[in-house]
Amino acid sequence: MQKNDDRLVSEPDATGHWGNYGGRYVPETLVAPLDELTREFMRARSDSSFAHEFEQLLRDFSGRPTPLFHAKRLSEHGGGAQIYLKREDLSHTGAHKINNAVGQALLARRMGKQRVIAETGAGQHGVATATVCALFGLKCVVYMGAEDMRRQALNVFRMQLLGAEVVKVDAGTRTLKDAINEALRDWVTNVHDTYYLLGSALGPHPYPLMVREFQRIIGREARAQILEQTGKLPVALVACVGGGSNSIGLFHPFLADKSVRLIGVEAGGRGDSVGEHAARFKSGETSGGGRVGVLQGTMSYVLQDEFGQIARTHSVSAGLDYASIGPEHAYLHDLGRTEYLNAGDEEALEGFKLCARLEGIIPALESAHAILPALRVAGEFTRDDTIIINLSGRGDKDVQLVADLESHKH
Repeated sequence: MQKNDDRLVSEPDATGHWGNYGGRYVPETLVAPLDELTREFMRARSDSSFAHEFEQLLRDFSGRPTPLFHAKRLSEHGGGAQIYLKREDLSHTGAHKINNAVGQALLARRMGKQRVIAETGAGQHGVATATVCALFGLKCVVYMGAEDMRRQALNVFRMQLLGAEVVKVDAGTRTLKDAINEALRDWVTNVHDTYYLLGSALGPHPYPLMVREFQRIIGREARAQILEQTGKLPVALVACVGGGSNSIGLFHPFLADKSVRLIGVEAGGRGDSVGEHAARFKSGETSGGGRVGVLQGTMSYVLQDEFGQIARTHSVSAGLDYASIGPEHAYLHDLGRTEYLNAGDEEALEGFKLCARLEGIIPALESAHAILPALRVAGEFTRDDTIIINLSGRGDKDVQLVADLESHKH
């Protein structure tokens, strides 16, 4: 942690490390393009005209600021602290992913790249990438695991409608990890004209830093909004964590506020054993929690089997189904600044239905993981306290999946 403008911030060192985590573990062919990307991002970061265009697009194209909504019926149900929902589901394309996609598309254009590639799990990042490529007239290719394409058919069609080519990945578990592998392979081959638009706060430096910077708008707005509405800071922030972009975006502007608990919720899946969940910080020897390792260019906590091979993962939500977590999360976890809970598939489905019935808001299954844990945390506080849940996306994409799961039960 370092001081900056009298506020504590978490910044990586020059090699992209937060403590032991992060860095660059990539083939030699990617070193030069990553160096070029880092240079351009650092220039853009201190360029007021870049910041102005980014903020203007977020306002006029994406619809920011997103509201901070007092969920009174959910608060009553929890019987403790008042619950507020940061409504990222109301962003253009239906999730927080558009914030980062806009920022990186501006960077791609600045670098003169005509072709953009991306990976996607739940499809929201793919849709956001296809959207900004349509806006800027860039060629777009999205890699998606076959299993995720099955679960998220609506988003596949949306991407195609926006002009993107969606490439089906049949390798491995046919999910997000495998889509990232294919995207990296493409980038190595076509680096001269291709920009890789990574969707979460992971991968090799500068991606974890860059994605966080483009997502910090969530926490900046939420902090100003809660102070305006209640006159004080919340006691806790709760957000789902896959790679960790929506959560780090919410948490980062509150890092210096020691009174605010920062709580990430991982996918507890359908059981405790290896392969049954995607909870990297799960504790206990038999639980199959993560160990420090390298996956897809960065060092962090990684779910591994007894031989150190990348473990299979499972979550009802495609967007949380990933074996590693962003390096800044790993660093903040070890510092004790952030804490991590997990919610299983059944709890996520219960949160999904509860939010719909009590507040008239259908959340993404990813975001729904945060709802029951947030209610439990709220129970530890009084009605004078507040908690913010980051509602990172809307649930249209999940309705068919939930309907299918319900019909199998009956």
